Amino acid sequence: MNIKDSVFLVTGGSLGIGKATAKLLADKGGKVIITGRNQKRLEEAAKQINAFPICADVSVESDVIKTYEILLKEFGTLDCLINNAGIGSKWSDITNIDLADFQKVYSVNVFGAALMAREAAKIFIKKNYGNIVNVSSTAGTKGFANGTVYSSSKFALRGMTQCWQAELRKYNIRVILINPSEVTTAFNNPNGIERPEEPKKLRPFEIAHAIVSSLEMDDRGFIPELTIWATNPF
Repeated sequence: MNIKDSVFLVTGGSLGIGKATAKLLADKGGKVIITGRNQKRLEEAAKQINAFPICADVSVESDVIKTYEILLKEFGTLDCLINNAGIGSKWSDITNIDLADFQKVYSVNVFGAALMAREAAKIFIKKNYGNIVNVSSTAGTKGFANGTVYSSSKFALRGMTQCWQAELRKYNIRVILINPSEVTTAFNNPNGIERPEEPKKLRPFEIAHAIVSSLEMDDRGFIPELTIWATNPF
């Protein structure tokens, strides 16, 4: 796709991977909308990266509807949804998993992503064109001890991605799954404080680069799934 002048919606766009992706898209001439739950942080990020902010929680269906109403009023259309919003879980072994934690994580990582994609797909099917990028994790390709809640939520996102690929290809809609390994972000920090950069760890920019590069492929093809590892994290 041509990034310049295309309209992008990036959830969780005020920090980390979402912010880095939104900035790269804006730098390339894209019209970028970012969402987030913290209005102050969201508005500050939007000013920094030249994006349009919509304060919304993807786990709340009325917020999802509101997001698309504002988007269509301000921009008239959408060319790409980047489902980046996600939260971590408690690390618990099977004997200590907590139902409330399950529900909280799934409300964002699974249900929120599905609600956002549902509304985007309605626009894209009418246009006979569109792109959905789901930001998952290497935790969605291989489970690990004490990761039941988080890992399973990312496995669910991977499964939904494959379903949407099967449903939407006939409408010229590309659905891409991105699996980052460990990235130095504010992930799992409720205060939104970014971790300091480490020479051998991935930065948000590497993931943003992967997302944007996959989108820049000519529309006749797409990358169904892309995993990004640090070359030598040890």
